[in-house]
Amino acid sequence: MNQSSLTTGNITKSLLRFAFPMMVGNLLQQLYNIVDTLIVGQFLGKEALAAVGSSYSLMTFLTSILLGLCMGSGVCFSICFGKREYDRMKSGIFMSFVMIGGAALLLSAAVFAGMDLILKALQVPGDVYGLMRDYLWVIFWGIAATFLYNFFASLLRAVGNSVVPLLFLGIAALSNIGLDLLFIICFHRGVRGAAEATVLSQYGAGVGIMVYTMIQFPQLRLKRENLKWQPEILKEIFQLSFLTCIQQSVMNFGILMIQGLVNSFGAVVMAAFSVAVKIDTFAYMPVQDFGNAFSTFVAQNYGAGKTERIREGIRSAVKTAFFFGASVSALVFVFARQLMLIFVNPRETEIIREGVEYLRIEGSFYYLIGFLFLCYGYYRAVKRPGMSLVLTVISLGTRVALAYILSAVSWIGVTGIWASVPIGWLLADLAGYLYYRRAGIE
Repeated sequence: MNQSSLTTGNITKSLLRFAFPMMVGNLLQQLYNIVDTLIVGQFLGKEALAAVGSSYSLMTFLTSILLGLCMGSGVCFSICFGKREYDRMKSGIFMSFVMIGGAALLLSAAVFAGMDLILKALQVPGDVYGLMRDYLWVIFWGIAATFLYNFFASLLRAVGNSVVPLLFLGIAALSNIGLDLLFIICFHRGVRGAAEATVLSQYGAGVGIMVYTMIQFPQLRLKRENLKWQPEILKEIFQLSFLTCIQQSVMNFGILMIQGLVNSFGAVVMAAFSVAVKIDTFAYMPVQDFGNAFSTFVAQNYGAGKTERIREGIRSAVKTAFFFGASVSALVFVFARQLMLIFVNPRETEIIREGVEYLRIEGSFYYLIGFLFLCYGYYRAVKRPGMSLVLTVISLGTRVALAYILSAVSWIGVTGIWASVPIGWLLADLAGYLYYRRAGIE
């Protein structure tokens, strides 16, 4: 099996070697929506840009449910891998696949049935409503593909292989770019074409990684004795997956609430926020993925009982996350306007001005969210996903409350929404650190 144990060797090198493909892979994954935004913004106008960009927050929330379930299951797989309990891991693979696959089907049915209610709750303006509905009607068909990719990517990463998921994302990202250009520019499919390109690319990645895993990783193939429901294993998987799912969902639901507030300021602010969020997410993706890699490192060593190695890993990870975060913050602050111009026509000066302000306020503090991602990964890996949920509530609760309060002050306005973000990160970081000092490692 092409796998890698993180329980031996130089900690910093092992973490970076494992994390790097994850960073590159998730940067490529962001291209799905970023390419849509770029091409739509340049060729279809600001209403289409607002529709496609605003859909990103909604889709991020919906897919975070599946991502959280897959991440929680991945922790179980990593712990079993660290303990060398391979039969237990295979039983967990079967049960989690059925459980998360069922959740994906239910989620798909729910969003199609409640599409208009969702759009009304988001306060989508009338000039954007129809375009956003057209885009989402196609995009929602990709939920099953999102499940397939994230499940098998989590499985492979749990056993130390972060390269294969990167390869399939790379292929999908390139195909998405080509199909976007084909459907929008050549076939004049509008926002539906952007969605069709994304969904087709997602299925290519999801089905492709599933087939590849089954063919190239025979040690992960399930046998008849693995196809049984074992209550003890199911309970462990459910607890980790459910709480991680809630944590991811709460995090993105808070962002969705912010999206509703942003929408109330009109199409210009909607478009600026849509573009800036793509840049923002792209910018702090390295520290997010480093946090996920750190989680796998901790989970494998937790399963192997190597607590001192975990402590050494924490010290190394904090230094690395600060370096990543501070470096990216400097780049985003300096080049905020140039980054906005990648997506927005230079004539749209109001959109550019609002986006630059957002990036310079929030982008100065990426190291804070880097520390927060490490906390999420650590508490998930040591079977305390409830603490990750608490930190998310602190971070997003502060952000949402302050955003609504500050933006209601006439002389602050939309700037208050941007300023609320780093304050939430800081408070959650402090809570995570204080809890670690008190609780330590079991």
